[in-house]
Amino acid sequence: MMLVIYGIITETSIRELFAAGFIPGILGIVMYLGAVKWVLWRDPSAGPAAEKVPWNERLAALKNVGSTLALFVLVIGGIYLGIFTPTEAAGIGAMGAFVIALLKRALTPTILMNVLMDTVRTTAMLFAVVLTALIFANFINRAGLPNDLLALVTGLNVAPFVVILVILAIYVLLGCVFESMSMMLLTVPVFFPVVAGLGYDLVWFGILVVIVIEISLITPPVGMNVFVLRAVLPDVSTGTIFRGVTPFWVAGTLRALLVLIFPAIVLFLPQLLY
Repeated sequence: MMLVIYGIITETSIRELFAAGFIPGILGIVMYLGAVKWVLWRDPSAGPAAEKVPWNERLAALKNVGSTLALFVLVIGGIYLGIFTPTEAAGIGAMGAFVIALLKRALTPTILMNVLMDTVRTTAMLFAVVLTALIFANFINRAGLPNDLLALVTGLNVAPFVVILVILAIYVLLGCVFESMSMMLLTVPVFFPVVAGLGYDLVWFGILVVIVIEISLITPPVGMNVFVLRAVLPDVSTGTIFRGVTPFWVAGTLRALLVLIFPAIVLFLPQLLY
């Protein structure tokens, strides 16, 4: 969702953004697994091993989600292979889910009405968010703020890499008070013209922004999601939660640094596929 909103605001190819996020996503999985491994190496009791399940039971369990998995492969695979656009993929996914529900005889008139009502509400909220973001971006451009900001940055005679670091630091600070979508909507219309003016790829910048925004929400001393979790788990102290998330924001920060220093991690697949 974050990439879709970013693509709409910056008029960047959503298909390329999806492809660009694939390798950083896999990298994130590996690094978070490493964080878990490190925690368990220090304290094995933090995650005791569960009882092993035979492979025949694992394969049998997959049968229950086989149709959903096939729909996922169809939709995401079609986007990556360029068979259809993300917008067309959404329609194919919705139709596929409808057909699966019919085949499983899990769809009643009441359920169908609830689904349609939820769809209308979600669509209305998303359109409100997107239209507001586009209005704000248009206002920012007409006011000349991006051009003035670019002129200011250029006049400082600092390296473009330093400017990117400052922008990322701003996102980390904003994570103390804003949730991810608000940060995206308020900052991208201001920052992306500056980044483009400095010669950086907007697809790369989009992936980097999404990664840093998610890190900022759990970064000490004031990570917004940490306090959300604290409200859900009143018996767990804030200090305990911060200690628990520390290996993960460290792993996320290392991933962000790799993406920052080696843009090819992000740009390899879009350049290869498209």
